[in-house]
Amino acid sequence: MPVKADSPSGNRYLPALFWSSFGALVWVTLLLYAGGFTTTIRAGMAFLDWPLSNGSINPEGWLSDREMAAEHSHRLLATVMGLVSIALCIAAFVAKTTPLQRKMGVWLVVSVIVQGLLGGLRVKLDALNLDIDHNLYAQSFAVAHATLGQLYFCLLVAFVISCSRSWIERDAGFPSRPASNLSRWGMVACSTIVLQLVIGAVMRHAHAGLAIPTFPLTPYGTLIPPAFNFQVGIHFAHRVGAVVVTIALVAYCIRIWRETASRKALGKSAAMLLVLLFVQSLLGALVIWKVRNEHVTTLHMLNGAFTLALCWSMTFRSLKFQLARSPATRPQVAGKEEKASSIGAIQEA
Repeated sequence: MPVKADSPSGNRYLPALFWSSFGALVWVTLLLYAGGFTTTIRAGMAFLDWPLSNGSINPEGWLSDREMAAEHSHRLLATVMGLVSIALCIAAFVAKTTPLQRKMGVWLVVSVIVQGLLGGLRVKLDALNLDIDHNLYAQSFAVAHATLGQLYFCLLVAFVISCSRSWIERDAGFPSRPASNLSRWGMVACSTIVLQLVIGAVMRHAHAGLAIPTFPLTPYGTLIPPAFNFQVGIHFAHRVGAVVVTIALVAYCIRIWRETASRKALGKSAAMLLVLLFVQSLLGALVIWKVRNEHVTTLHMLNGAFTLALCWSMTFRSLKFQLARSPATRPQVAGKEEKASSIGAIQEA
């Protein structure tokens, strides 16, 4: 029988909100793939204007042109994602969910707006529009755009979990209170993945995916390149980062399996995390072996997002007991009841 934490009395499972947010999670997966594919085929500047595409929301001939189709599809998917985020935020307030869920709803809207602006600045500040001899501005906003997209994905994952029956009624699947340091292990693992994704985004937008064209050794038969420039350096940093992520995730999974409560709640997820890690390593190698095949490269990016999302979902679930004690997760009604009971006790004394 699962042990109940101090869950807010007003926090109830709402199937419509849960399944709506889950549908948004599926949609953002399509959006991530579209964005990754657009970057892979270097179609980010298929249109020189923004937010419209060639001055229209339905530019002529966009379905028959590969680069235009990739970029405009990405923009349309992102627009729908923005509207869905606003709808989820409104639903969270209308349904009077917990303050934590409402705050996440607000941050979903804020982050999706910022994400859109970053994408727009990436276009507006491109060298093709500024007529300059470098593209540092556009690449910087492109990296920020890619990174925030991953973080938005994680925020939406947390929102979905907080709306689930397991989170609300069964303490996120934990049969008993887990060790307090479990979430810290998860945060460390997530941090290494985020850093690796940032390095990967820099590498992709610097067009350095084949700066070291062989794997696992360099063309000189060594692990470390004999000479470095920026492209070789960022590519090599991504390879080193893969090793660091592997160590962090394996250590996190071992920590989960060592404890009964965490093993029962997160054991299967930990096994899946290692599967995703293996797939990610294989896709990374195939990017080199297949000379940056567009679909393999995009799947490598998307699987990285899945790896981060799964690791974060496990970490977030382990935070259930800590969040339950936080005032930010308690509905205002419960707070008023506690205050009233305290006043009554003082008066009786």
